[in-house]
Amino acid sequence: MQKAAAAWLSLLALVAVAAPLLPLPYQPNVPDLAHVAQAPLTSGQHWLGTDPQGLDVLSLLVYGSHTAVFITFPAAMIAAVVGGVLGGAAGFWGNRVRADAAYWLLATGAAWWVLHLPVPELGLLVAAGGLARLFLRPRHGSTYNASVPLDAAVMGVATALDTIPHLVLVLAIAAGAGGVSASGLLALLALTAWPTPARLVRAQMLRTRALPFTEAAQAAGISTWRIWLKHAIPHAISPLRAAFPLSIARLLGLESTLSFLGVGLPPEVASWGRLMASFRYDTSTWWAFAFPMTLLASSLLSLYILSSVRRR
Repeated sequence: MQKAAAAWLSLLALVAVAAPLLPLPYQPNVPDLAHVAQAPLTSGQHWLGTDPQGLDVLSLLVYGSHTAVFITFPAAMIAAVVGGVLGGAAGFWGNRVRADAAYWLLATGAAWWVLHLPVPELGLLVAAGGLARLFLRPRHGSTYNASVPLDAAVMGVATALDTIPHLVLVLAIAAGAGGVSASGLLALLALTAWPTPARLVRAQMLRTRALPFTEAAQAAGISTWRIWLKHAIPHAISPLRAAFPLSIARLLGLESTLSFLGVGLPPEVASWGRLMASFRYDTSTWWAFAFPMTLLASSLLSLYILSSVRRR
């Protein structure tokens, strides 16, 4: 069963990568008004038929796979990296992170400016103050260390994001922004999906931190940063291997749902969800719903099978 799932996902990824190079007879965003809502295999022009707008279903399926793979997979990767780093740091250092105030000023100012918070010039001013302190401080003089409750901050933000259902959160942000681009949707999915990997890695890090090899490394005088990076993190991220296929499946279903509702990707970007939504305009075009739904269900089922195999 897992071999069939892996084979299907490999084929899907291959089609997604090769979609711009395949000799498709029609482009996915060019309608054929002479063959609107044409059934499959009724002529040699549109093998899988056309949707109610005259778009070729085969091209929409192929380019829809391209959209699905190149949005959900990178989004899941970014969410895993961000969640792994934040959860690993929160679980290892807890609320005892101390560093020179220059680094906190630099990070705060950069985040202020990147997030376009009110008066972005203030963020640049704070970052400049951090850089000035970093380069002008005495080499052997006293420094001012500021303590930050990292664990409480990371888990607080994760809890705040988890209080709102993922679909509702992404839907509200995308609708409030008046629509998003493909790269914008990728970033939106990634930045709202990191709490789950963060919780998994944090829980594993709390156990890893208490293992004998961590205490032995500390007794040997190895720096805390090196222990975290070289020894603790490789053990703490082990739950992500089983959770990663589930993360892709969750984001794939979310992207298709957003496209079905007409909120996700721009109209010119092919998506399985948007193709399924075209069934509402002409309920006799069953193929416009059945074909993408089959691909979506097969992909989700394959991802769940791979995840169950990794958990054993």
